[in-house]
Amino acid sequence: MHPPPDAATPPFKPPLTESIENRVSAELVAVLVAVTDGQPRVLTTEDAHALPAGPFQSTHRSLQAGLRAWVETQTHHPLGYVEQLYTFADRDRAEHSEARVISVSYLGLTRELGRTGVARVGWQDWYRYFPWEDRRDGPPAFVGSLIEPRLRRWANSGPAAQRGRRYDRVAITFGLDGADWNEDMVLQRYELLYEAGLVPESGQRPIRPPLPGTAMVRDHRRILATGIARLRAKIKYRPVVFELMPEEFTLLQLQQTVEALAGRGLHKQNFRRLVEQQDLVEETGAMTSGTAGRPAKLFRFRRGVMLERAISGSKLPLAREPHLV
Repeated sequence: MHPPPDAATPPFKPPLTESIENRVSAELVAVLVAVTDGQPRVLTTEDAHALPAGPFQSTHRSLQAGLRAWVETQTHHPLGYVEQLYTFADRDRAEHSEARVISVSYLGLTRELGRTGVARVGWQDWYRYFPWEDRRDGPPAFVGSLIEPRLRRWANSGPAAQRGRRYDRVAITFGLDGADWNEDMVLQRYELLYEAGLVPESGQRPIRPPLPGTAMVRDHRRILATGIARLRAKIKYRPVVFELMPEEFTLLQLQQTVEALAGRGLHKQNFRRLVEQQDLVEETGAMTSGTAGRPAKLFRFRRGVMLERAISGSKLPLAREPHLV
């Protein structure tokens, strides 16, 4: 028989081997987008320098439930359409080093409800953060006077074996040297500016004069760039733009919304013809009133078509074709 255990001896417990460097926490970040008066807007916190965010907690039923809770608590704005965007898990992406922080980001589409009534929370034009992305009136002048020469100097300053590749990246991302401008490459352009040390978030010595564009905390501007790129690509094959529209709208308002998101001009007649070919909208029978100029027909999106398009996909006219202005 085995001797009875010594009552004075505590049960064995394995040693704690987890170091503070191995701790991981999850953060939920929201890119909440609206289009107001023809301008793309994003909901921000911390006086326009952060996106709504908060830690995922054990009490949250799911990631999305946690996100909704944090956004509504911080901003008092309800969430409607939401989809998961991307998970950011790079080392040293947070400002503290006690634990590694993974950010699970979401893209939400809504309508601006006016003032939030919450201190340090408000809607901002997303081109405040990425002014080089707005090409509705052509390339901004500072792209040629500030961004292009600095990127060319950065390309030329690299090792000889890398200079050709750097020049190619500069040309392709910013549409230089005969390359087409690709509105979807929002993240690639921001990351190129980051790598070249041209944005404050890179932590490199600032270059004077600084580039236009408001910096954000940690990597929130990178997350916002990812959200913009996702939405720009998505409006080409899914009718999510209608999540941003009022119940009734004119075709001009629809075109201006697409242009605002894409940062590109569209030919009016081609836009209307393609929208009609997609059979996405129907006339309400009403006309605009109380506005300057001729009354315009009011439309609404066809809900039956929306259900079908959600499965099969639908394309709005935003391909790089000759009809683009």
